[in-house]
Amino acid sequence: MATNTSEEYDAVINACRDLFIRKTQDYGTAWRILRPSSITDQIFIKAQRIRTLEEKKVSKVGEGIIPEYVGIVNYSIIAMIQLELEVAAPMEIPVEEVERLYDFKAKETRDLMFAKNHDYGEAWRDMRISSLTDLILMKIFRVKQIEDNHGETIVSEGVKANYQDMLNYSVFALIKLNYPGSLKS
Repeated sequence: MATNTSEEYDAVINACRDLFIRKTQDYGTAWRILRPSSITDQIFIKAQRIRTLEEKKVSKVGEGIIPEYVGIVNYSIIAMIQLELEVAAPMEIPVEEVERLYDFKAKETRDLMFAKNHDYGEAWRDMRISSLTDLILMKIFRVKQIEDNHGETIVSEGVKANYQDMLNYSVFALIKLNYPGSLKS
């Protein structure tokens, strides 16, 4: 079966973006109140819930893992936006500006994915979804350590690169889960 990573990736990002923008229209940019460590913890909660659902195979609240992966995509974009906004930036950002910022961060991360995908030969396609979850959790613990070290690293990549990896691993999982629907029909 032929795959088109570009089309699949774009379809997932577009579905995540659509939800994000609709929530922005409902709630504004309330997420601006979150400090970077709080965003990291939100991603942790989502990834931990995915792992629990993968292990227990039962959801007591009726939602599966797809909304959690979508949440990781969107919180990763929030994190990257927050990292680059000035502290004095307004709490409320117009929807059009949020769309522009979202698209910029998504494109930056997509470009990184294609560079890595070239080098790794789409190895993610042969990975288990549970391994993608574990990689996200590992990246979260790395970010927490960097945050606890006040952003200082000796030889490691910074928090932005980790957020980009979490976003890409989530997109890969969503592609494997056939979200937002089949592109192969």
